[in-house]
Parts: sequence; C-alpha cells; structure tokens
Amino acid sequence: MSESTELTFENVTKFYGPVIGVNDVSLRVGPGITGLLGSNGAGKSTLMKLASGRLKPSLGEVRVGPHAARSSAAKRLLGYCPDVNAFYEEMTGREFVETMTRLYGYSLAEARRRTQTALERTGMADRAERRLKGCSHGMRQRIKLAQAIAHDPRVLLLDEPLTGIDPGGRREINELLRALAADGLTVLVSSHLLAEVEQLCDRLVVVVNGRILAEGTLGELRNLLNDEPLTIRLESPQARLAAALVVALPDTTHVTVRNDSVILRTRNAPAFFAELGRLVAAHQLEVRRLETLDSGAEAVFGYLQRSAT
Repeated sequence: MSESTELTFENVTKFYGPVIGVNDVSLRVGPGITGLLGSNGAGKSTLMKLASGRLKPSLGEVRVGPHAARSSAAKRLLGYCPDVNAFYEEMTGREFVETMTRLYGYSLAEARRRTQTALERTGMADRAERRLKGCSHGMRQRIKLAQAIAHDPRVLLLDEPLTGIDPGGRREINELLRALAADGLTVLVSSHLLAEVEQLCDRLVVVVNGRILAEGTLGELRNLLNDEPLTIRLESPQARLAAALVVALPDTTHVTVRNDSVILRTRNAPAFFAELGRLVAAHQLEVRRLETLDSGAEAVFGYLQRSAT
C-alpha cells in the first residue's frame, strides 16, 4: 500500500466579486471515498476547483498533504476529472491520455505504458483509437478518468464522474474507485446521483449555500435527524391490528394501511422499535418485513437541506 495523503481546507472562503462561493469551510478528507453532496450552486464545483488549485482561496488555505493546493508539488499528487469536457477533439482517446501523461514529465515510452494501463482500468482500451469528437458522453467520461489516474495520484478529485455512464459502466467505475481507495487513495466524488454516492462512498459531506452543513457516514448523518419523523413500512397478515396498535403510540404521527402493509411515521424511531418488539410479543403479531423508507442518502440530504432554510 502506498503512502496516504490528506486533502485539507482550513477556514476557506472564496468570493466571486460580491458573491460568496464558499464560506469559511474547514474540512479534512482522508483516505477512502468521500461524497460531496449539494444542489446546483451549493459550492461543490468551487470546492473541487479550490482543491485542484484551479482557484485561489480569497481567505484560508487548501493543502494536498503538506503542500499548498496551487503548488507544483501538490499537482504531482493530484488527479482531476472535471465536470466539463475540455478535450482536443481531433485527438483519439489514446492520444489525449498519452499527451496529458507526458505533461507530468514521463518519457514517451513510460507515458505509453501508463496510458495503456489507465485505458484498461477504465474499460477504454478497445475503443481508444476513436477520435474524441466521435465519442459518446460515457466514453468521454471514461477518458477523463483515465487521464486522471495515469500518473498514479494520491488524491483523486472527481466532479460528477458517473453522469452519462450506463448502469453496467457505473458498476465498473465504482469497482475501480474502491480498488484505488483500498490502495490508500483519497477520493473526493461530487455527484447529484445520490443513490450511487450512497453505494460508493465511505463518508458524505453535505454542502448548502457554500457551507458544510454536515459530514459523516450515512448512519451518522441520519442520527443528526432524530427530531425528524422517520417513515417505516411494516408488512403483516394482521396489518389492521398492527395499525391499531402503532397508531396509539405517543410518537406516531401518521398511519396508512395498504393491503398487508402498514406505512407509518414516528418522531422517535428508537422508542418505536423498542415498543414494537413489546407489541409483537404481547399480541403475537406476525411481521414479515420491517424497513425504513427514508433513511437513504436522498432522504437524508433532503432533510438536511430543509433544516438549513
């Protein structure tokens, strides 16, 4: 395993004239895969550009390991896959990745070797001779990722990397990113595909109006919302009896019966589950399935956004 490198923001603010892009952000991103969540205009791309050194903070400091993000030493440790396409359209995919790899100072032979490895890892080796102007969006995304990993970076910045890639391709890319993270890479992924982020990322960072609203694992973020009602579905052949019992609980706010399903909302999930166990035993209820409906990334993100307004 290679040496790990952290990405650090310390009290970072970025002004665009009178507009604040990000506001007093302090964040440390370590090895593993961290998801950066936020709606359009929240500040995700600004954070990515600050981390890559493309933007200079108005206040504060961004570091890649011990190096300032805008330094050449930091850039040698970074791989960057931007959200916008900026290709030499007449080049083939192979020529583009090889050219970008040469810019890191590798010899032609070494750049060709690294290009082939990166194309293989991103599933583009058999399509790399096609000119970029004729590539699909998904293929262009893979080429961007290939150029980002060809020089073996220690920090990988991916701005909306899964957009336009089919489900099978997403699985392949996710497997590659997990393998890179297992080798000690620090991977920061910005995405609006919340279901994908939930499956991929070890930790989540929620950005709202240029500020870090919350960070942690999905479970840790859900625990921040104990005051928010949780929606639960219970399946039982005794659905009407189950509904009558749970509706009497003090923290239940809503109950609906649909065939063998009871859908309810509770303000106190731990108390509800504890009380449900007692009710099941006391009334010999048969519970075939019990699941929460809004504890995933999308629901948690929605709750956190509403809490900030």
